[in-house]
Amino acid sequence: MRRKIVVGNWKMNKTVAESAELASAVVAALGNDCSACEAGIAPTYPALDAVGCTIKGSEVLLVAQNCHYEDDGAYTGEVSTGMLKAVGCSYVIIGHSERRQYFGETDATVNLRIKKVLAAGMKAILCVGETLDERESGAFEAVVSSQVTGGLQGVVDISDIVIAYEPVWAIGTGRTASSEQAQEVHKIIRNKVAELYGAAAAEAVRIQYGGSVKPSNAAELFAMPDIDGGLIGGAALKAEDFVAIVKAAC
Repeated sequence: MRRKIVVGNWKMNKTVAESAELASAVVAALGNDCSACEAGIAPTYPALDAVGCTIKGSEVLLVAQNCHYEDDGAYTGEVSTGMLKAVGCSYVIIGHSERRQYFGETDATVNLRIKKVLAAGMKAILCVGETLDERESGAFEAVVSSQVTGGLQGVVDISDIVIAYEPVWAIGTGRTASSEQAQEVHKIIRNKVAELYGAAAAEAVRIQYGGSVKPSNAAELFAMPDIDGGLIGGAALKAEDFVAIVKAAC
């Protein structure tokens, strides 16, 4: 049985002090209640060290929001996998729709980052998802399948990869894919993984849903057979909401 995973992506929110306070509240509220699933939080880069110290000794994992695909060099504003690993990151989110939309990420650069994360001994969360136009035109299956294939190009072993399906039209909009819509695409992703890596790998890979997940809809979404947790945005900025979602997964 696949162990569910819930990760809170804090995006560009919270100062270092606010981040440590929120992390402390999450750890306190979870207690030992998240042993049945994995829970992680992804603060901003400046807050990684402080949050890592705050959650040390708990079961909550430290997650980075992105990384560069080079080890070092003249890449102003970027951060390497070595830097992230040194502060205790376990996972790195790669290819989030906002990175694709605002910062020019492509399947090719996503693929380079995925490989770099794995080479560094960390785990990657590969984000895929369609826009509203792609959903309404019926192109979502081709788009998502292409993103999975492109992101995993040349990756031999996907045991350290989580895939996050995040319909772009449901991120931060208040709109949420129905549990049936989400399940449909999760199944498409799992079938694509089976095509690329075989049935056993497809059965084992965890696929999160990300798109306005809230305490009120988490249990219904997570009950779907191919939804293995969530990549949580806005609701992760309130400890009580994030913890409620984690407990729904557990």
